[in-house]
Amino acid sequence: MEHIEGNFKGVRDANIYYQAWLPEGEAKAVLLVVHGLGEHSGRYKNVVDHFVPLGYAVYGLDHIGHGKSEGKREIVARFEDFTDTLTIFYKLVTGWQPGKPVFLLGHSMGGLIATCYLLDHQADFKGAVISAPAIKIAESITPTTITLSKILSKLAPGMGMLALDASNICHDPQVVSAYVNDPLVFHAKTPARLAAEMLRGMLRVDAEVSKISLPFIVVQGSEDKLVDPRGAQMLYDRASSTDKTIKVYEGLYHEVFNEPERARVLADVETWLTAHG
Repeated sequence: MEHIEGNFKGVRDANIYYQAWLPEGEAKAVLLVVHGLGEHSGRYKNVVDHFVPLGYAVYGLDHIGHGKSEGKREIVARFEDFTDTLTIFYKLVTGWQPGKPVFLLGHSMGGLIATCYLLDHQADFKGAVISAPAIKIAESITPTTITLSKILSKLAPGMGMLALDASNICHDPQVVSAYVNDPLVFHAKTPARLAAEMLRGMLRVDAEVSKISLPFIVVQGSEDKLVDPRGAQMLYDRASSTDKTIKVYEGLYHEVFNEPERARVLADVETWLTAHG
């Protein structure tokens, strides 16, 4: 396995960090990883270790304001900062791997980014793997809360709004400890601007999800406490795709690729990818 890393210019000329893990010989397909809130592309070692030996080239970027990329931590001007940068990265990756089928893999906030991206770019992909997508607006979010988030987003964009309980990412204490002690992970509360922009992305998905028609698999832990597990079911139910699969893993938390039962999850994704390669 060959590991490469580098930087490219993203939105507003920000230096965006990326890395890739390449198989021996020619890749049979590409997995384009879109990571979640506050984390970075380096946290997908289990995905890398499983799929690169099978002949997949795995590429991941650190979102603006995340990981090793430039930008104030978790601050965005608009949600399209993520999707516009992903367009730039996609063009680079397909230049490096010409003619190879590309599968989009998005987790959590990355699942939201990936779903929004597919609304405009699904023809570019052979299929998608969506993990625990943050696409369903919580029932506690009232119209008043939405209005307030928009106001705070403009008046105090850096104000911390939402805290994440690290103990809820998965059941593996070593993974939780590594997450808590990872200097590249943002551990403070999510800023008001990003919270508002994520909400805007969720509203778009709610309004337009039926436009999605490409093959996809969505994987979700039934006991996820960080996103509403019903979001995965909503995506499955309302997308227009005739070729779609949902796997809900009983008892699993948010990061299904990092749970002790991850071998079963990765095997299910492998089976799906093999059938669609």
